[in-house]
Amino acid sequence: MNAFIYLGGNVYEGGYIDRPTENDLVIAADGGYKNALRLGAKPTLAVGDFDSFTDDLPPSVEKMQVPAEKDFTDSQLAVDVAQKKGAKQIFLIGGLDGRIDHALSNLALLESLWHDGVRAVIADGRNRVRYIESTSELVLNVGYKYLSILAVDKKVKGVYIDGCKYPLKNARLERDYQFAVSNEIEKNCALVAVRRGGIFIVESRDAK
Repeated sequence: MNAFIYLGGNVYEGGYIDRPTENDLVIAADGGYKNALRLGAKPTLAVGDFDSFTDDLPPSVEKMQVPAEKDFTDSQLAVDVAQKKGAKQIFLIGGLDGRIDHALSNLALLESLWHDGVRAVIADGRNRVRYIESTSELVLNVGYKYLSILAVDKKVKGVYIDGCKYPLKNARLERDYQFAVSNEIEKNCALVAVRRGGIFIVESRDAK
């Protein structure tokens, strides 16, 4: 099952964002409910401490409220709920601009989900990020200008990029020396592979 989780922060027009179908689980994390409505999604569940969204929810939306003083974020809560409901692929919408602590914690969820056997991507219309580890990934050209590969582990080995302006072959990336940024997909897709270690695959576009 796929789950779509709408987070707070800005979601920008003009960039590709995955959209739920009628069979997907749709969850709003606190203020992310506003983003869901603006994008035409219909959450059936809203979770969080609701310090950002204080309006009444319609009867069709189940509300799961937790205290503001807690040892997890609203994003983490929404992800946990989605996993317990059986989600094997999770799309996080929003949550990348604004406070950097929230953005970094949301990015960390991608690695955590990977280790739980759940594929995940986070996007806000200007950036789209996923995490992979010791495997390969096909990246479709959906309109983001840049493709960057960022090492998450201290050292990452056997990195390949094919189908881009600047290909890589059996490269080594290091967390404290990130050079595989601002590449560009030349055709319909690119192939990214890593033999050992974890990486973020980042699709991005400039603000207009």
